[in-house]
Amino acid sequence: MIQARPFDFPYDGNLKPDTTALIVIDLQHDFLSPDGYFARKGYDPAELRTILPNVTALVRACRAAGISVIYTRQGYRADMADMTDYEKWRRRRAGLEGTDVFLRGTRGFELVAELDVQPQDIIIDKTCCGAFTYTDLEHVLHARGITHLLLSGCTTDVCVQSTLREACDRNFQCLTITDACASGDEYAHQAALHMVTVEDGIFGTLADTAAVLAGIDAAAG
Repeated sequence: MIQARPFDFPYDGNLKPDTTALIVIDLQHDFLSPDGYFARKGYDPAELRTILPNVTALVRACRAAGISVIYTRQGYRADMADMTDYEKWRRRRAGLEGTDVFLRGTRGFELVAELDVQPQDIIIDKTCCGAFTYTDLEHVLHARGITHLLLSGCTTDVCVQSTLREACDRNFQCLTITDACASGDEYAHQAALHMVTVEDGIFGTLADTAAVLAGIDAAAG
């Protein structure tokens, strides 16, 4: 098991690598680079980059233990055919019209080089905050027999939590890794983590990287 709060993960005490996946959400240049979307919105991408060593350690440990590693990328088609009028309006309002921010096939859309992406890893491309909306993520998870998810990435209060809520509604058992998630707004980050624990863990559990690594090591052993 992984020592977590408000209860240890998983609830039944049976952590199985082959039914578990690590989800690494949106660690792309548009969030983590100084010329990306996040920086253009006035946030400091350095806050997000601080989690990269923890994410890297988690990826390596999961891969060694036989836990699936799944990355997500946020972005629209290059021709914007999948972008609604409202999304286009928000893009103009943010001063991003005419830029390649969040467009597939661009540098900003790509995962940052610090991530150890391997051919056996899975990449899910999405347009919405939640990784289940309009994607084949749920089908992939069911096809691989995955029932338990470890969540990491950015941002804690938006795409990580949106994906977490979607996963819980689909009856996946979820653990959010507190120091492998980040936001440009510390208050929002802490609030998002707190919301996981309300009603005695309505959205699963929380644990830090050290606890998750220890649990993975025990399960693999």
